[in-house]
This record gives sequence, structure tokens and C-alpha cells, in this order.
Amino acid sequence: MKNRSFYVKAVWDEEAKVFYSESDIVGLHIEAEKIEEFEVIMMDLAPQMVMENHVSKKDLTQKSMLDLIPSIFFRQPAAGGVAA
Repeated sequence: MKNRSFYVKAVWDEEAKVFYSESDIVGLHIEAEKIEEFEVIMMDLAPQMVMENHVSKKDLTQKSMLDLIPSIFFRQPAAGGVAA
């Protein structure tokens, strides 16, 4: 069985001067002033949000651990620190 894939994209908000997340991970919302900070928060929160909101108790009893490990694809903003 193939593991699940999710995406996280950092988007720059010029008015608020923060990067915020766009993602298909339920419950994940990130805001950070620096892309490095965004990445640290994402690496901590994204797997946790996948386990809490995309894995059922039934999945835990019927699937192998390898099938439960998600692939999370991170899209950094365009060069210059600002996402289009």
C-alpha cells in the first residue's frame, strides 16, 4: 500500500510581513516572519497534524507503520524570499 502524500506551501503576505501556510493537511496553520522559522515549525507540526487528523484508529490497527508514514512535500517561496 502506498503512503499518503500531503503538501505545505509557504506564501508571503506583504501586508502582514509573514509567511503563512497553504496546505492540504487538516488543522495545519503556520505563520512566521522568516522562512527558516516557518520550516522548523512545519517539520514539527505537519506530521503531528497528519497523525491527528488524517489517521483513524482503524488505520492504526490495520495498516503497517510504513503505510502510515506520510510524505510531506514543502514548496518554498520563489527566489528573493517572497512567494508569488
